[in-house]
Amino acid sequence: MDLFVNQILAGIATGAIYGCMALALVMIYQAIDNLNFAQGEMAMFSTFVSWQLMQWGVPYWGAFLLTLVFSFVGGVLIERALFKPLAKAPILTNVAGFIALFSILNSSAGLIWDFTSKEYPTPFGSSPFLGSQLISTHQAGMIGVTILLLIGLYVFFRFTRIGLAMRAAASVPESARLVGINTSWMIALGWGMAAAIGAIAGMLIAPVVFLEPNMMGGVLIYGFAAAVLGGLNSPFGAVIGGFLVGIFENLAGTYIPGVGNELKLPIALALIVTVLVVKPAGLFGRPIVKRV
Repeated sequence: MDLFVNQILAGIATGAIYGCMALALVMIYQAIDNLNFAQGEMAMFSTFVSWQLMQWGVPYWGAFLLTLVFSFVGGVLIERALFKPLAKAPILTNVAGFIALFSILNSSAGLIWDFTSKEYPTPFGSSPFLGSQLISTHQAGMIGVTILLLIGLYVFFRFTRIGLAMRAAASVPESARLVGINTSWMIALGWGMAAAIGAIAGMLIAPVVFLEPNMMGGVLIYGFAAAVLGGLNSPFGAVIGGFLVGIFENLAGTYIPGVGNELKLPIALALIVTVLVVKPAGLFGRPIVKRV
């Protein structure tokens, strides 16, 4: 029984990271109807920036906040410089832009910090949480940060003028423009917020997987799976999808014979395919109906 509970708790902790990444993917998708294949590399590059700040003597939480600012500004600049000119371009052109951004960030990180793995500190420690051997303080911290992030985004999008404007720009851009909302800048703000959320995911997972330029490859795939499972138009669903993918991944690796670390991903993706066959919009997504 302890093993089962431990795998559930560990899955929730890992799923918190997948949920953060899925949340970032959903925010970009809602803004431009496209998936950002470079989201993981943006998070990785931001995590390296935070590591470099700590090497220069900046305390952890100071580096954390400065990295969020860097990530937000970087996300806005990427949207303004690269993807705003591609707004009316074919989908494949945008995909090529994402792939180019992926390669640029990955290669730049390797050039600046090299490709060797680096230890990344955790602000929560690695001791048992509240004396329990089932979950560590870092795992509990990952879960807590994700829940606080979700609550903060809910308040932002539900009760603030900018949040409501961003929702309107994503849902009904034509009507939003008619009432004076600058939809172009709302998209840029969405990019900035997605970049900051991705940076949080990178800084939380780095103590677990070690810091190196390719560390977010698997996390991005699981984040994509979580976003599709929860619903590409549902931020809440993205986080829940992350938790579900993390739990299923751990349970499959523990209780299904012959499933090791190498087969966890195919098993998780098989779950996604099964859910999408039954509910294509995802568990919490809204079906999109277009009049033709």
